[in-house]
Amino acid sequence: MTEGNGASPPITIAATATAVPPHRIGRDEVKQYMQQVFSLDASRLEAMLAIVDHSQVKQRYCIHPIDTIIRRRSLEEVNRQYAEHAVRLGAQVAEECLARAGRAASQVDLLITVSCTGVMIPSLDAHLANRFGFRSDVRRLPITELGCAAGAAALGYAADHLRAYPDATVLIVAVELPSLTFQRDDISQANLISSILFGDGAAAALVTGAGPGCAGCPGPRIVRTESFLFPDSLGAMGFDLQSSGFHIILSRDVPELIKKEVRGLVDGFLARAGLRRDQLGAFIVHPGGQKLLTFIEEELGLAPSDTECSWHVLREYGNQSSVSVLFVLNEWLARHAPPQGTHGLLAAFGPGFSANVILLRWV
Repeated sequence: MTEGNGASPPITIAATATAVPPHRIGRDEVKQYMQQVFSLDASRLEAMLAIVDHSQVKQRYCIHPIDTIIRRRSLEEVNRQYAEHAVRLGAQVAEECLARAGRAASQVDLLITVSCTGVMIPSLDAHLANRFGFRSDVRRLPITELGCAAGAAALGYAADHLRAYPDATVLIVAVELPSLTFQRDDISQANLISSILFGDGAAAALVTGAGPGCAGCPGPRIVRTESFLFPDSLGAMGFDLQSSGFHIILSRDVPELIKKEVRGLVDGFLARAGLRRDQLGAFIVHPGGQKLLTFIEEELGLAPSDTECSWHVLREYGNQSSVSVLFVLNEWLARHAPPQGTHGLLAAFGPGFSANVILLRWV
């Protein structure tokens, strides 16, 4: 559905915020600890150290120092730590995002929380609602199993809600703590790659409709959203919950899967909105990894300048699962002020295997 045709109210991303925990892990530390922790033969170790060097991940942030991360812990202990730190980081970005938008928690009509790296019941949104004094009738939507695609999916669900309730305000809070899923006794390629790639973080976005005080809100409009399931791809990405915690599933075929599908997926999405790729002026892409970003650039005909924010987030923070695309959005909004009428594409990929895409427009 396209904005401006009389069928859809204006839906604006009015503010964003991001946060990371205090402990930084650099590339050299990863190489040092990879040699100490994992029992790998010489040739495989050499190959993994080369992957560290070529991953484009310069550093990541974690809730614990690396000596704690590599310690064996029970699932009970890990999930208790998840709950504590998810609430802390979620509260930090929620408070900052509301302040940037000039809104109070009592003005939020729908609270969407996003996370796949731990389990909380009551969910994160209930904890935040009690902490900040959200209204007792606030609607809540916890998204827990969409993985890296969930940040983009949450923006789509926010837009759906605002089409139904144009005067509403939606707050999205995403928190991911993949350092808690580290498995020191698992030498599968998926776990080794995960230990190189993923970092902890949190992000928030406030999305508004056409209610009082919303007219003329700065920020891009959400014009159109779609989601896609790739055929025969259930085993490409996910988690296997075992007694020792979350074990990552990450097929080496994921970048090739995206390479095969992304051009047709994006071109079809744009065509349904009456646009072509060469009419886009912004690309906000989930930085899943070096190869994935490179393939997306190649298939969509993008220049390095088009994806500079995605590369920056990958270098400085690693892959933060659902949080990453919101980090890229926050970075892009801080760096750019595109002309009125500019269209942009926001895209993220996750388990299923799936893609969520959003068409943005600056007014």
